[in-house]
Amino acid sequence: MKKFQAFLFINIILSQWALAQGPPIYTDTPVLLGLSGSGVRTFGKFVKKEHADIYKQPFVLPYNITPKMLVGAIIPLVNIKPANASAQFGVGDMAVFLKRTLYQKDNKAKTFRLMGKVQQVFPTGNTTDTPTLGAGSYQTLLGLVAGYITTKIGLYSEIGYTITTNGLPDNWVYNLAIGYPLLPQQYPAKQVNLFLELKGNYLPGIASNNAFISPGLQWITGRRLLVETGFQLPIVEQVPDNQKTKFIFTLGLRVLLF
Repeated sequence: MKKFQAFLFINIILSQWALAQGPPIYTDTPVLLGLSGSGVRTFGKFVKKEHADIYKQPFVLPYNITPKMLVGAIIPLVNIKPANASAQFGVGDMAVFLKRTLYQKDNKAKTFRLMGKVQQVFPTGNTTDTPTLGAGSYQTLLGLVAGYITTKIGLYSEIGYTITTNGLPDNWVYNLAIGYPLLPQQYPAKQVNLFLELKGNYLPGIASNNAFISPGLQWITGRRLLVETGFQLPIVEQVPDNQKTKFIFTLGLRVLLF
């Protein structure tokens, strides 16, 4: 009975960000929020381009409809300031998503999980004015998310294929992440976690590859609040010179509502 209670306790804590580390900053996680959980995630993302500054503030609203299924919505606010033109501000392309646990193997203080993911992006961003706030395309992502998580390390991976409309190229998405807790495990959770991530996409139709290396730091202040920051640098970016990225800086938080 005591072993069962300890096992149950570990899984509850894991589902609420506190076993080894919280979810990766840029890579999706196969760990859901917990029974009937809901949350809010928002972060400011500053993108420094060669000829423009971009600021994005997405609001992510996830909700567990079953212990193994989660749905959610993404509502992004976007501000684009070209070097030699007026800035544009408004709502970008909104999205809805669904994640479903396909496989789960839990042991004491460690777990492996595999999840299927579907995300639908809608062309809600303004494409009439310049610069445009959206891609002007419906985009459907089909993917898999996996994670092996212990009290000492977290290993995450994500792969998906995005189907687009309106003449935009389809593309593969691939993300990898390693998380390492810097403080001993404790409960209530007070943890600082270090992440190193690789985030990329590949466009097979035009043989274009783009990948960013992404170190990040995460602070879990309790069972319900997580603060995180990250810095992305391009290691390969096969785009026109006037579209190249110098760096991306992210600062945000996540709140577990219940």
